[in-house]
Amino acid sequence: MHHHAHPDEASSAPTKADSFACTKADGSAHPGEGTTALVGGVRRIAVLRANALGDFLLALPAMEALKRAYPGARLTLLGTSWHAAFLAGRPGPVDDVVALPPISGVSTLEIGRPAPDGLCEELRERGFDLAVQIHGGGRYSNPFVRRLGARVSVGLRAPGAQALDRWVPYADHHHETLLFLQVAALVGGVADGLEARVAVTGDDRAELARALGEPPPGLVAVHPGARDPRRRWPAERFAEVADRVGRPVVVTGTLEEKDLVMGVVSRMSRPAIPVAGALGLGGLAALYERCDLVIANDTGPRHLAAAVGTPTVAVYWCGNLINAGPLSRTRHRPLISWTTACPACGASLVDPAAARCPHDGSWVAGIPVDAVLDQARELLSAN
Repeated sequence: MHHHAHPDEASSAPTKADSFACTKADGSAHPGEGTTALVGGVRRIAVLRANALGDFLLALPAMEALKRAYPGARLTLLGTSWHAAFLAGRPGPVDDVVALPPISGVSTLEIGRPAPDGLCEELRERGFDLAVQIHGGGRYSNPFVRRLGARVSVGLRAPGAQALDRWVPYADHHHETLLFLQVAALVGGVADGLEARVAVTGDDRAELARALGEPPPGLVAVHPGARDPRRRWPAERFAEVADRVGRPVVVTGTLEEKDLVMGVVSRMSRPAIPVAGALGLGGLAALYERCDLVIANDTGPRHLAAAVGTPTVAVYWCGNLINAGPLSRTRHRPLISWTTACPACGASLVDPAAARCPHDGSWVAGIPVDAVLDQARELLSAN
């Protein structure tokens, strides 16, 4: 289960993971793959990454690397409306956001949504020097990026996708942050740390204060949701951990996850604060900043907690850990489910070409409560 599945990636098959675009001894590039040289005179950079919260945070170190390579350039994120709202007034590498309308394989999962007339022309008029595709395999996104008319296009390329001026192979079973940093390296971008960092603003803290008042000290957050139900650890396990962790607990979720949030709270014998849809992403960042620990599934809010500097314990399916797990273990502890077949029908979970079976049962239910609790206690005792 590639948990950021996108039609853009449908053409991706396993490719070799040694995907740094190497230069030969004479300085020339391998055919189809560019040099790693800085591009001269770059004033405007477009970056395509138009999906969900975790996807954005996995790509943030690559955007930081681009900004370090071109400190005077304006970096425009081609994203969606939530990016525009979340990043407005927030320090970081993104200077402005273009909220794309729904476009197949670029900003929506729906097929048959071409880019509206005039959009690429409008974007072309911005005069991008560099267009960076860190969105997916490129079947849909590479033609879109090429239409932006940038002097140099760089990005990912799955087998069969259109080439960009400089590219690295899009491969299964490759951590996305590292993959995107390889794209940044094609134009001289060097990483300054591998984990995303998000600044919490005064507006974020004000939103939290309006919604919840002053959080209790020593707070632990539990986040039982995940967009894909197969990535969810059972609610009763979260409830047991929350009861036994011995701290004030807040249970977070979106408005759509209210039943899940209340399912955890109602199963607990100790009181907990339910927060379902009461906070925007900025307010959630401020809440997590005040927590000593966040216990979660593999989901965007886990990435957000880590990005504001809070330790996390999270339940992962093994394939997702490879693509999107934390890259350090000092403050982040993944518990790994090694399930390789659907619990309901036995369909292979590890064959990237296999179709998704219709079952939504958890692939991570086998992870025991005590394993999660042990990691939680260890991180809390270090606090």
